[in-house]
Amino acid sequence: MDTNLNAVPDVVILRLPLYIRALNVLLNEQKDVVSSRQLGSFLQMEPAQIRKDLSYFGRFGKQGRGYNVEFLVNELGQILGLDRKWLTCLVGMGRLGQAIINYPGFAPEGFDIVAAFDSDTRQIGTDVGGIKVLPMLSIGPTIEKRKVAIAIVAVPAQQAQSVVDQLIHAGIKGILNYAPVALKVPTDIVMRNIDPVVSLQSLTFYLLRNQQR
Repeated sequence: MDTNLNAVPDVVILRLPLYIRALNVLLNEQKDVVSSRQLGSFLQMEPAQIRKDLSYFGRFGKQGRGYNVEFLVNELGQILGLDRKWLTCLVGMGRLGQAIINYPGFAPEGFDIVAAFDSDTRQIGTDVGGIKVLPMLSIGPTIEKRKVAIAIVAVPAQQAQSVVDQLIHAGIKGILNYAPVALKVPTDIVMRNIDPVVSLQSLTFYLLRNQQR
């Protein structure tokens, strides 16, 4: 596939996992072929948008015949790198961190949490979800030894920047941040932020707007 990945808009990349999720549902229903219209109906999206998104990566279907479901889900999985295992670490073993490490949905999708860290001496040495919690000083050696590529940050806001700096210094290139704070990272670091409060605050705007109609 001859694709300039730098030319693909971020918003398109963010939609690819949604396509994969829908296609996997269709696979489980033993569907062999799906049209952009059917996929759009499933995802509540315009079929033209789906066709445009997929066109960034080549031609996956034939006009009038739709897409082969198994082929498309495999191709999109390769584009996102889901055809391999991604070793991941977790920093912060409070209630959120413990919920994350015990969530069963990461490993089946190729994300293996292989190390956990915390600064709280009461947490260090404990076993959570089958993983021994290590001290913060172990971040560098552990990431290097285990060849960890991704870090999940679930620490309080005031600690987040120093933790992220430490992870980057240790060689981490991808960060999923749950801390409710804007963090500064170099341009070669990929970071995604998850903040449920921000999502709820934007949700209430639409609720208020609908009430005023």
